[in-house]
Amino acid sequence: MIIRFFDAQLERFIQSLNEFAIAKVLRTIDLLAAFGHTLTLPHSKKVHSRLFELRIRGKQEVRIFYSFHKNEAVLLHGFVKKTNHIPKKEIHLALKKLTALDAV
Repeated sequence: MIIRFFDAQLERFIQSLNEFAIAKVLRTIDLLAAFGHTLTLPHSKKVHSRLFELRIRGKQEVRIFYSFHKNEAVLLHGFVKKTNHIPKKEIHLALKKLTALDAV
């Protein structure tokens, strides 16, 4: 499956992580490319109707929201998770980007 970044902001976010976290993020993105729609827990979880999260565990709990669009997986938004629940503002940002993606 083809993986595409929605914008450069997500790429900058990934580059801002420590080396170990970057390696884990890239490995998880590779899993998404290999398994696509069939990727499930512990690596991926559905959080909204068309919104999924890549779950990168470690010292830094990293989450990257993505969606499937025209036979591609589009990575929308990433953040470092600090609580047990996903902050609503993070979901809102990802849904906003998903709406913009649908408009294209």
